[in-house]
Amino acid sequence: MKYSFANDYCEGCHPSILKALAESNLIQQAGYGDDIYTQNAIKTIRQLISKPNAGVYMIAGGTLANLVVLSSILRPFESVVAADTGHIYVNEAGAIEATGHKVEAAHTSDGKLRPQDIKPFLNKLRGHHVVRTRVVYISNSTELGTVYTKQELTDLYYFCKENDLILFMDGARLAMALTSPSNDMNLADIAELTDVFYIGGTKCGALLGEAVVITNPELDKDFKYHLKQRGALTAKGRTMGVQFDQLLQNNLIFDLADHANKMAKKISGAFEALGYNMLIESDTNQIFPVLPNSLIEKIQTEYGFLIWGIVDSEYSAVRLITSWATPEEIVDEFIDDLYNLCR
Repeated sequence: MKYSFANDYCEGCHPSILKALAESNLIQQAGYGDDIYTQNAIKTIRQLISKPNAGVYMIAGGTLANLVVLSSILRPFESVVAADTGHIYVNEAGAIEATGHKVEAAHTSDGKLRPQDIKPFLNKLRGHHVVRTRVVYISNSTELGTVYTKQELTDLYYFCKENDLILFMDGARLAMALTSPSNDMNLADIAELTDVFYIGGTKCGALLGEAVVITNPELDKDFKYHLKQRGALTAKGRTMGVQFDQLLQNNLIFDLADHANKMAKKISGAFEALGYNMLIESDTNQIFPVLPNSLIEKIQTEYGFLIWGIVDSEYSAVRLITSWATPEEIVDEFIDDLYNLCR
């Protein structure tokens, strides 16, 4: 295989992170996130979002972050609503349900939730006989690579406030969302228009780690207890602190995300030039071309990617993902191979 476009965590980490980890390796530090590197990263995040009292916590991975955040918020009879493509609904082996909380799914064509998608879950007729919807879970970018606009997020946030709901944003690919051409927000806007979100590191140049940011003080009160109880309070928290300290210097995380987006855009442009449509329009690092099955089989001999879904007997939608480390020469080679296969 020449290259895999199956996901954006095939590589290890950005060289500057590896260098920083090596240089700090034998410097003794306090554990559980009290090291200077984690504290520097927390300080930087608070400055970026203009919220000096926000709770910021480093958690090893996205599924664990989702589990800890949601289990800390929800009471035993409360549920979370997500898009039917949402990570907690599709890809986490029932992690949220295993904590005793139902995930309610709303169908959307673009992976984004809007107030009208949530309203049906609030109009339950049997009161305490059924679960009470409490949290709205969204991803930015979504699992379909789409991005929320500031107006969409504003509408959703105020709808949640009016209906006593908590808005939680999965930010595994937040850096990609914030550097996409269609984006009109920054981190401060995200912090202002959510109750809790996280900045993904795993898919944005780090070895591992997500930075959970809690802007609603009511949700922050006992969060460290939940971290510890769920096994998410890492003794060597410095390993994530060093990485985020590096990623947040000189906009590195956003430069890496911008590169991933541009490589995906270059590939999608080639598919479109050949006359192939996209299942969904995306300007982040996930693209979904609809291709003949015969062409898919040919491309699979040299490149890795995911078959997303069957369109009809002759066509399927595939997902290709570029990363912070995807070389442009590989993208150019893929495009050349694609044109040769289509002759």
